[in-house]
Amino acid sequence: MTLSGLEPLRDGDAALRLLRDGTLDLEGRLVDASNTTLRGILTLDGVTARCVYKPVRGERPLWDFPDGTLAGREVSAFLVSDATGWGLVPPTVLRDGPFGPGSCQLWIDEPADAEPLVGFVPADELPPRWHPIAAARDDDGVAYALAHADDPRLARLAVLDAVINNADRKGGHVLVGSDDRIYGVDHGVSFHVEGKLRTVLWGWAGKQLPPDAVEMLDGLAGQVAGALGDELADHLTISEIAELASRIDVLRKTGRFPQPPEDWPAVPWPPM
Repeated sequence: MTLSGLEPLRDGDAALRLLRDGTLDLEGRLVDASNTTLRGILTLDGVTARCVYKPVRGERPLWDFPDGTLAGREVSAFLVSDATGWGLVPPTVLRDGPFGPGSCQLWIDEPADAEPLVGFVPADELPPRWHPIAAARDDDGVAYALAHADDPRLARLAVLDAVINNADRKGGHVLVGSDDRIYGVDHGVSFHVEGKLRTVLWGWAGKQLPPDAVEMLDGLAGQVAGALGDELADHLTISEIAELASRIDVLRKTGRFPQPPEDWPAVPWPPM
């Protein structure tokens, strides 16, 4: 029996069992990724699904994140997403694989006809209810805008990014699944103790959080202080968990989406 990304996500426990315990056979490498990123096939009890495996040994050293910690941050992003109840990050675990320990995440197939929610569009053809984020020109000097849809699913992802301090929310890291849900991927540079939020989802900057986000943050604060915090301690430092709690507290108190930073590039490069 072969499962698409949709069915395992409907049964989170089954997806996590498959990710943790399934036999992992590699298909190939995703060459555009900055760190070693491999696509594989998981098999367990007659069930198969694709996954993304990122071995710790393939992580490129960074000046601002401790070596060997990116896989744990990928798992932490899933744990926080799961705790929100929004299901924005595909199931992700830390497991052994052909190249040693690493993160293993359920693969999300995007339908060929999926409507993009983020991208560069001609500056004079901005779709209705889209937020322009940055101006650009192509090689011929034609004006474009980096923009994203005014979509409540994206707004939830923007809240999650603010919570986990995501330093790399590119447009290409936003996927539309076959179930019409959106998913965020590539969270290895998150949870830093310093403010490093970089994203293409600035369309709601400074605006009030939607009621469902406020309710979610109230519940998430308690979880970080309890069982969720204990789970995160396997992957993050005490200081990183404390700063996570602090960011949640700030969002609850202000009730607003954060503003772009003034002392840090607001948009990742490349943005897509």
